[in-house]
Amino acid sequence: MSKQKKSLVTENVWRVLRQFTDARIGLGRAGISLPTHELLKFQLAHAQARDAVHFPLDVKRLLKDLGESSAALPGQSPLLLKSQAEDRLTYLQRPDLGRSLSQESLECLAGLCRGDSGEPSVAIVIVDGLSSSAIQNNAVPMVTQFLRDLEEEAGDWLLAPLIIVEQGRVAIGDEIGECLGASVVVVLIGERPGLSSPDSLGIYLSWGPKSGLSDARRNCISNVRPAGLSFEHASQRLLYLMREARRLGISGVSLKDRTQEVVIEKTANNKNFLTD
Repeated sequence: MSKQKKSLVTENVWRVLRQFTDARIGLGRAGISLPTHELLKFQLAHAQARDAVHFPLDVKRLLKDLGESSAALPGQSPLLLKSQAEDRLTYLQRPDLGRSLSQESLECLAGLCRGDSGEPSVAIVIVDGLSSSAIQNNAVPMVTQFLRDLEEEAGDWLLAPLIIVEQGRVAIGDEIGECLGASVVVVLIGERPGLSSPDSLGIYLSWGPKSGLSDARRNCISNVRPAGLSFEHASQRLLYLMREARRLGISGVSLKDRTQEVVIEKTANNKNFLTD
């Protein structure tokens, strides 16, 4: 009777915890090195992260997907703008150029009609950022979910035309919001990819947007993707922050995200189990 061949890989006792996280824990070892399959998975993740940064956003496909979804605003076509970064390499080397619109885009934005109903309350800006795959995969379902929830909202939010920006950073949304006279700007942007999240979408909110606002004046909802924060939860958080920002007239560090506390307060029989 032949003996069963012993595996060269020494398993790690922490491996059982991997069912709860994408973090690289409990990888085991083969001698003093990583097991081959774990090394290959790491190299694949690294390649996916690099691709997310360097691959350009497929704008035509994004426009097509928006047109086929309920994310397209009735009677309005998304407006395509560009930052001052002329290409991807410049964008990566000069973050400052990604924070401002090109002269051509500024002129295009200045000619945008605000309509007879007054200045828009909400400007939604989709920016490629540091992960084109995050925008390509997640922007349309996120905008669709948000607009659906916003329609059910009791507030009288007015919407500006949807805007897409190539080679942009978060701060470019403040310049756009100021030009449009929006009360609040919502920026959907591809976040810097990690080795387990190459397609993570970030959402940034600024109340009273204007050029030169610091990061302390913005609220952030991060890791929005199917494997992270769901579109439904992200949309509800965003609506909560918008309501509070309008009520208090502030955003950023002075505006706290209490959505988790609200959930606790709405447990069974509307009782807080912490005080029972």
